[in-house]
Amino acid sequence: VAIESPFGSWESPITSKAITAGSVNIGNLNICENDLYWTEGRPKESGRNVLCRYAPDADGKSDRDAVDVSPADTNIRTLVHEYGGRALVFGKSRDEIYFSNFQDQQICKLFDNQKMSSITQPDGRFRYADGVLSANGDYMYCVREDHDKPAPKDVVNEIVSIKLSDGTMKVLATGNDFYAAPRLSSDNKKLVYITWNHPNMPWDASKLYVVDLEEDESVSNISNDHELIAGADDDTSVMQPLWHPSGDLFYISDQDGYWNIYKTGYDEASIFPMKTDLGGPSPGWVLGQQGFDFLPDGRLVAQYEKAGKSIMLIATVTGDGPASDVEEYGMEDGLPMKFNSVIGTESNDFYFMGGSPSTPKSVYKWNLEKKNPAEIIACSSKSSFPDSVVSIPKQIEFPTTLGTAFGYFYPPKNDRYKSTGGEKPPLLVKAHGGPTSCAGTDFNPKIQFWTSRGFAVLDVDYGGSTGYGREYRRRLRDSWGIVDIDDVCAGAKSLVEQGLVDGERLCIDGGSAGGYTTLGALAFRDVFKAGCSLYGIGDLTALAGDTHKFESRYLDGLVGPYPEKQEIYEERSPIESVDTLNCPILLLQGKEDKVVPPNQAIKMHEALLKKNIPTCLKIYEGEEHGFRKAENIEDALDTELAFYGRVFEIDVPDAIQIDIDNM
Repeated sequence: VAIESPFGSWESPITSKAITAGSVNIGNLNICENDLYWTEGRPKESGRNVLCRYAPDADGKSDRDAVDVSPADTNIRTLVHEYGGRALVFGKSRDEIYFSNFQDQQICKLFDNQKMSSITQPDGRFRYADGVLSANGDYMYCVREDHDKPAPKDVVNEIVSIKLSDGTMKVLATGNDFYAAPRLSSDNKKLVYITWNHPNMPWDASKLYVVDLEEDESVSNISNDHELIAGADDDTSVMQPLWHPSGDLFYISDQDGYWNIYKTGYDEASIFPMKTDLGGPSPGWVLGQQGFDFLPDGRLVAQYEKAGKSIMLIATVTGDGPASDVEEYGMEDGLPMKFNSVIGTESNDFYFMGGSPSTPKSVYKWNLEKKNPAEIIACSSKSSFPDSVVSIPKQIEFPTTLGTAFGYFYPPKNDRYKSTGGEKPPLLVKAHGGPTSCAGTDFNPKIQFWTSRGFAVLDVDYGGSTGYGREYRRRLRDSWGIVDIDDVCAGAKSLVEQGLVDGERLCIDGGSAGGYTTLGALAFRDVFKAGCSLYGIGDLTALAGDTHKFESRYLDGLVGPYPEKQEIYEERSPIESVDTLNCPILLLQGKEDKVVPPNQAIKMHEALLKKNIPTCLKIYEGEEHGFRKAENIEDALDTELAFYGRVFEIDVPDAIQIDIDNM
């Protein structure tokens, strides 16, 4: 019999410790010499990234049937663009595995006995990412970031080749602000790459160039001297180039309004035009993202999202025309609800990352011919939670100032409990980071943490989010701090009007850019009663002059050029509108954050103290932009729960003790 208890006071097996216990972040799936590899980000080991090989018969294997390949004292992570990505490079054999070592940011060669050797010199100057190897394994082509002069405006990004025998480097492409995705043709004669310049971000406008590697030494390394393939209009986002074994070049472009796949030599349109974005959920933020690949038989395999579910697309792409023999596969064919990073083999076995709202991120194996339910090879979490406490989201649409916005609504779910008569649940609205990013329906225990306790959750894809085409993504142009705030407020009010949540217990949280939306919603609107900003932005003017190179001009497109539009920056900075704040705010921050420095949270906290508004600030030692250590992930969740418990006078079981100033 269900226990009658107020929303928010339910006991749940989804504790903060259960979330981090035995959980890892699996990524970078790869096959080398018929062995399956992946990386694991381990919160219990201070968030370090480890390369693992699937070895179900090995002695000393992990809970995920894998053995560690990288040394115990290394962390596979690059800081190019600060966000990194593609810190691993695989060749044709296990003797050709290279990685960026987080400790000194240098390229190292990995040996199968958990040994390594440095290729480049640990001088503290260069960082490397997004590499590929030449066919003979003698050279690596990659992005190099030069911090000889550490000020963001002086950091230099280039494409270089590295001779792996002695670390000698040669600059192949330079002259622009940013570079990504150097990719070799199958005959190793040509190199393509993506580049863009301030104030654009890669999802705003970028270009695809090709350089001939067989030219003599007199060939220019200046990008503007290279052959331009796509992006000539300076208003198109081009990304993720990939050579077909036949020699054709494919890439993703939003030239027709959505990120679709194009092929050089076929200029009429995308090879299969779709009114949906391909390329992954948030393309451009990290290096090495690839939303499509080629199978051993030459067919193309891609993945896209449809109503919160993943669809696998396989097509023939040889010839001069559009794709042919296009086939789609989904849950009815044995695939999980969500998946990405698809790798195909000659035996028609496919490996990919996947999951669902109730299944943690896992490595799957699925056979195209048999179409049996996909088999989980390795799961990212030892913790399994019963369906009785897992809330399944529903994608919703709601009216807002610019038309329609979207989100995923998670109702409270815990079959052990029922609410007291006539009560409606408190609502936690989540504003994703970016802001050029999106929400999703992957397993997210940090959402189930709330819903299993009796909170409803709305994860909002406000205007500016990816996944809905270029026009929707560009809603934030010059309008950050307006459109996003309108949309999170509209989503909350829509649920109140439908009678699904308690209008007097609306709270909001978000990290980074989502933290800005959170603080803005609390400062400029009167909808929410409390909020939590995780490493969020309170002062836009400070951010404009104090962030890393990659995002140093991001605000030009979101707000306006600085300092020309300084007045707008001040108008939209929550710290400048403390007088309009009147509800409790929790601030959680990493001390080593280079993206949103701690002074943002400190200044916001000081302003709230002066206004006599209930507030709490926690700064976590050793954390950067986003929390990676298990103890801090746990404390952040428990602190936020205790904070809302105090604010809404909810009797939270086993709530931790926190000090709230002015309360």
